[in-house]
Amino acid sequence: MSHVASNLVEPGENALVLNSGYFGDSFADCLETYGAKVTQIKANIGAAPTLAEVEKALTEKKYKVITITHVDTSTGVLSDAKSITEIVKKVSPDTLVILDAVCAVGSEEIRFDDWGLDVVITASQKAGNGKLTLAVDIHYCEAHASFVHRWIPIMQAYEKGSPMYFATPPVNLIYALHASLTRLTKSGTISLEERFRLHREASQKVKKTLEDLGVKQVPLDPNFSGEENVSNGMTAAYYPAGKGASDIIPKLAKDDITIAGGLHRDIKDKYFRIGHMGVSVEPGRDDLTKLLAGLKNALL
Repeated sequence: MSHVASNLVEPGENALVLNSGYFGDSFADCLETYGAKVTQIKANIGAAPTLAEVEKALTEKKYKVITITHVDTSTGVLSDAKSITEIVKKVSPDTLVILDAVCAVGSEEIRFDDWGLDVVITASQKAGNGKLTLAVDIHYCEAHASFVHRWIPIMQAYEKGSPMYFATPPVNLIYALHASLTRLTKSGTISLEERFRLHREASQKVKKTLEDLGVKQVPLDPNFSGEENVSNGMTAAYYPAGKGASDIIPKLAKDDITIAGGLHRDIKDKYFRIGHMGVSVEPGRDDLTKLLAGLKNALL
């Protein structure tokens, strides 16, 4: 987020933030810290801004960037990045489309070129199966041109053989990222399309199990096909009536199952979050079977 805020937006420029949870709040705060004039379209808890709201906002003001949280980890809501980008290109083609895909790369379909995205930001963990702490940005040429001038002195120095210091690169993490991406894209056994399918099927199983147990999910329209507003790599659900984190999380931990508590500040003590992504959905593993059995034991 800070990479986008510090490089792509100048102080005083307008930014439109599509807010579907905690990370929409974070993006807005980050942009404002760097001097952007931020407008937010805030959805209700468990929902995403509508396409009509996005189009209306884009016709009312010119924005340098629009940010989309593809999957907000605080709510499990999946935003329709493809349709939003289509509207931006139609209504405000000069606006850069920024996709926060930290919880989406590797588990959700993303077509950088086909959809016309300008920047995708992600990280090396989650469905990417990499080590923690490495931020990853992918830029289209227009977005790249917005900030490359700030790096020209460093690049020119390297070309002359007199490197200019700007940071110590995390070489080991970069090699680990390369290994993870190679596994995702060139494993020879699971194609990207197959990987998306496996995530959808895992998501459907987890959400159906919770539905059968009478547990309500945070997304307002939990469509089990994974084609609406529900993440395929994680699930956010409310605790059953009369139960809370202390009743559920320790019980699962005894079965070597780790889930997370709530993150959205308005409901953080009322719900929990489950990750089902990356290697955990691959054939030959029993992670999902173990999770579903543990959920039934803990929630009944």
